[in-house]
Amino acid sequence: MGNTFGDLTNPRIWMVYDPTGENHDGLPTYIWGIEGQNGGAPPGLATRRQLAAMGLRKNRQEPVAQIMFKARGRRRAYLYRVDLAAPKRPMTPAKWESVNKAARSRYRCSECPRELDYIPQRTAPAWGRCNDCMGYPLHDPEEQA
Repeated sequence: MGNTFGDLTNPRIWMVYDPTGENHDGLPTYIWGIEGQNGGAPPGLATRRQLAAMGLRKNRQEPVAQIMFKARGRRRAYLYRVDLAAPKRPMTPAKWESVNKAARSRYRCSECPRELDYIPQRTAPAWGRCNDCMGYPLHDPEEQA
């Protein structure tokens, strides 16, 4: 995994590295992509996505550090303590039903009450209308024979 800041001998890179947090609003700041070397985040810290991959959530804790990286300018990812994270809450049957209902609603025409086998275009000129309501009849396989 390469460092997005480039050459680690460049002194500008180490302007970001701030393990005490005195230059970045009190948050210790590490550099992305140099795990295990000076400048990398210490073990026991993870981003929200890393916690999610472990089946954990941040559990209302505030970030204890951050990692700086370059992607469309300078960006940051907050780090949380893994030992304070809690397990993710499981999906209840009511939540699953709600998600399925929302997914099914995308397959409905906004003009007629039909359920479709495709998702109608939600932008101009269709605005959620099916092909029949738009005046574009679907091709019948019997007509092509």
